[in-house]
Amino acid sequence: MTKNLPKPWSDILLGSIASIAVFILTVVFSRWENLQLSEIGVVPRKQTLPLFGCGFGIGLLLAIAQGLLVITFSDVKLMYAPQTSTITIFLTLILYLILAFREELAFHGYALRSLTYAIGSWKAQLMIAIIFSLEHFAGGYTVTQAFLGAGIGSILFGIAALKSGGIALPVGLHAAWNFGQWSIGFKNEPGIWQTIIAKGYESKYEIVNFTFYLLVMLIAIASFYFYKRK
Repeated sequence: MTKNLPKPWSDILLGSIASIAVFILTVVFSRWENLQLSEIGVVPRKQTLPLFGCGFGIGLLLAIAQGLLVITFSDVKLMYAPQTSTITIFLTLILYLILAFREELAFHGYALRSLTYAIGSWKAQLMIAIIFSLEHFAGGYTVTQAFLGAGIGSILFGIAALKSGGIALPVGLHAAWNFGQWSIGFKNEPGIWQTIIAKGYESKYEIVNFTFYLLVMLIAIASFYFYKRK
């Protein structure tokens, strides 16, 4: 269905179909386990849009913070990418929203909540992070990128889901992080800007980039962990 479509339309269609399939599986497994959809945080409520907006703002802030740190402490510059059209920006945002919804529903909806009820939140978080990492490794990530990169991201999105009682906050957080990274050219392609790395600095750039990724992610995880809901 998707192989003859141009990108990003093929990815948008594939992500949409996958999201529908994951939701159907969520309903089936929740009923099998006698869990209400509200108990696993996938039913819209009056806080859904504010939580999504809050997550989106935090995600953009984290992406911008990492970008500024990399630019400040490495031989890297950002240059405006005039070849990126407005429609490309819009479609990329839609794509990352769909992909974030699919991943958060799959990993931090039923799966995380069911395990949390059974074995506790941190054991559940660890198990989900391992599976999340394996999915990214199967998708072409290196071991480091999958387990230290995506795995740490899973912990952040998971704690956001548990603290907020649903997936709206982590969906916004996840989508904005990926869109922010793409926008500043950190997805190995030009976004709204493109990354210009000094010649001969490529290997050191990867280390600096990953170090600041871990820094902002760990700060965000700690912030969510110590946040007390009223």
